[in-house]
Amino acid sequence: MFQTGLTGVLGSLGSVSKIVLLLLLIFSVISWAIIFSKWRVFRVADQEDKRFLAILVKARDLGELYRQAGRIEGSPSACVFEGVMERVGAGSAEGRGSNGSGPVDRHVVERTASHLAQSQLSRLESYLPFLATTGNITPFIGLLGTVMGIIDAFREIGTQGTASISAVAPGVAEALIATAAGLFTAIPAVIAYNYFLTRIRNTAFRLDSVTIEILASLSTATVSKTKPVPVGVQG
Repeated sequence: MFQTGLTGVLGSLGSVSKIVLLLLLIFSVISWAIIFSKWRVFRVADQEDKRFLAILVKARDLGELYRQAGRIEGSPSACVFEGVMERVGAGSAEGRGSNGSGPVDRHVVERTASHLAQSQLSRLESYLPFLATTGNITPFIGLLGTVMGIIDAFREIGTQGTASISAVAPGVAEALIATAAGLFTAIPAVIAYNYFLTRIRNTAFRLDSVTIEILASLSTATVSKTKPVPVGVQG
């Protein structure tokens, strides 16, 4: 007989269907925990990046910018800027090259910025593969539960010796619960995964912009320190 209510429906399920629902519940809980956690991480990263970029646009002194960047926590762009400055020896913001006095090596700056940007993007991408895995496999887990439930339903039909709607419908309805649970777990995970990928692409674009600004600032600082005095000004 078909049971009504959540407790009655769960109680009427077979052992395989219960195991499937338990697995889906675990996937769902972990997925939602990751979604809320990454949402907070991306929100902080975006806010701090906007704060740093506003300072970067107005900055005229690399030393002051370097000091302010150290106080901006959670900004991938600020982390890249700090790392590049430390790598090229320009942390004191005097526009020095890696040898302390020569011109800045553009290739060193680009490689360093690329490495640091990848490190920041990897940090943002952490745990996202679990969302992708959840979106890919949970519908199939739910389908497995449905198939097993239908098998049990037909076995019950054979035992009762009747194929009436009243005998078939309860078993099929209970079996489809697993499919619904699988979709309920997969859909939010897929939506969140695609959403976070878009946020990561936006962050990567900002990091590229910061790298360009760093190269321009260091080149300007180096040129201003090495530019020869015009002949007409010499005594």
